[in-house]
Amino acid sequence: MGKNYQSILKRTLITGVSILFFLFSIELLGVSLAEMAEPFTESISMVTANPFIGLFIGLLSTALLQSSSTTTSIAVAAVASGAISLENAIPIVMGANVGTTITSTIISMSYISKHKEFRKAVAAGTSHDFFNILTVLLLFPLEVNYRFLERTSAAISSHLHVTGRSSASDTGYEFTSIFETATEWIIINFGPLLSLLIGIILIFTCIKLISKWLYKILIGKTKDQFENAVFKNKFRAFSWGLIITSVAQSSSLTTSLIVPLVATGKVKIKKAFQFILGANIGTTITALLAAIFQSEAAISLALVHLLFNLTGVLIFYFIPYLSQLPVILAKKMGRLTMSMRIIGFAYIFVAFFMLPFTLIYFSKTVEKQSDPIEVITED
Repeated sequence: MGKNYQSILKRTLITGVSILFFLFSIELLGVSLAEMAEPFTESISMVTANPFIGLFIGLLSTALLQSSSTTTSIAVAAVASGAISLENAIPIVMGANVGTTITSTIISMSYISKHKEFRKAVAAGTSHDFFNILTVLLLFPLEVNYRFLERTSAAISSHLHVTGRSSASDTGYEFTSIFETATEWIIINFGPLLSLLIGIILIFTCIKLISKWLYKILIGKTKDQFENAVFKNKFRAFSWGLIITSVAQSSSLTTSLIVPLVATGKVKIKKAFQFILGANIGTTITALLAAIFQSEAAISLALVHLLFNLTGVLIFYFIPYLSQLPVILAKKMGRLTMSMRIIGFAYIFVAFFMLPFTLIYFSKTVEKQSDPIEVITED
């Protein structure tokens, strides 16, 4: 009993320190971006001004990092520093939601040698993909044409009476002064570029540590009884997905738990999908945490992340026919991959890497070609 108590205390302490360093890394990242962005403000604005480029930057970076929490936290810091506008950062957050699904899909591919389990594993892994892809297909046009998420989040943040920093140069809450001396020392001694890299590494490391230790605190030795406690009904599955992901701050981790449970037949994919819907709400806590003590625009971006996932959940949880669509598509992908196993690997490569990289490249090429050509005339 004593050893168990000490173990929980140790994990809680490590988690608390990790959260503190996470807040510090956001501060460091924001200041570094503000220092670096000034000479390149116009270039950064041009790159992210195209919403399609922003979408695929978010998708590609998250697929490489395998952490939407890291991508959205960096986006929040960039908005807080003024390096990126709220409007330009929203597609990046949308893309991050799609990119994070790669983890569970890759895990499902590990069942390729198990004939009976492979189809179910792929269906479980890709149900997360299809939920986010369909949500992007619905909300991206609304955002581009009507700025739906931007205006809604701005309206909410204005009614919250948040007294965060109004600009990147403001100090905001006194709590941030704890980090000021350390942040200034790092930037003076290492320069803004290296400080930026330190900030990104710190964010990534802290999120991984928080995920690891809170997972052990929350689930620990009860992993075998996990499916019995969580998946009794649809509402319980949704609620536990939200709670576990809110605490663990990693939808990649929690949704990956689903794949082996569905693959081995312990949990039906419909109940697993409800858990995934809850996880998509829970994962927004990281961005909200990153936005603490930041500017109103940064808080609005964190709310955008919440609104994006909340809108998707409202559509695919409560609307009868649409609620079945991601599961139907995931099952079809499972059957298709079962008949031709190369399709699963091709899907991961094309959807998460080749397609976004190609579209980013060609979008930039088209923009360069469409730039006005200066005509020099002789006097």
